[in-house]
Amino acid sequence: MKPTAPADRHDFFAFLARMQYINRWGLMRNTQPENIKEHSLDVAMLAHALVVIRNTFYGGTLDPNQAAMYGIFHDASEIFTGDMPTPVKHFNPRFKKSFHQLEDRARRKLLAMLPPELSQVYEPLFFFEEQDEQYKPVIKAADKIAALIKCLEEEKSGNLEFKRAGQEHLEALRKSPLPEVIYFLDHFLPGYRLSLDELYLG
Repeated sequence: MKPTAPADRHDFFAFLARMQYINRWGLMRNTQPENIKEHSLDVAMLAHALVVIRNTFYGGTLDPNQAAMYGIFHDASEIFTGDMPTPVKHFNPRFKKSFHQLEDRARRKLLAMLPPELSQVYEPLFFFEEQDEQYKPVIKAADKIAALIKCLEEEKSGNLEFKRAGQEHLEALRKSPLPEVIYFLDHFLPGYRLSLDELYLG
């Protein structure tokens, strides 16, 4: 007889914990595997930093803590969809639209694993692109910076598989209309190219 779940059981956080099993960069050889749980923390920290830079130097008024929360949950749907390689995701407009619809369904499935009182709290974190559009370019930039950093780390390890991807990400970021992105590239990105000894010795 198949066991039944208790009526008051909610699996939301148990599913979120499985983000660590979803690997990124599936079509490429990695010297160091990266999962979406690790990536989401990177994006959260970078989104927070970008907003702090904007507020400090460019008169911004966004909430860095809110940006960090959006970064944490921005890829949660991949628990169900997996990490779709960018060339596949953008194969054609129709497929891209269908995949975005699939991502929305995955987010709804996750939210349904919460009591309704909690679901309404988490829903804005899952659908911020629709409900809080001013953060959308910041999260996308943080996501792309995180990808660029991954490429740099792989290159430092002697893996040229990521060289072209790194160049493309850097070129795209250099064209960003967000001044905080350019600031980060100029002042913080160079450190990622250094060894631990070089960082330590300054």
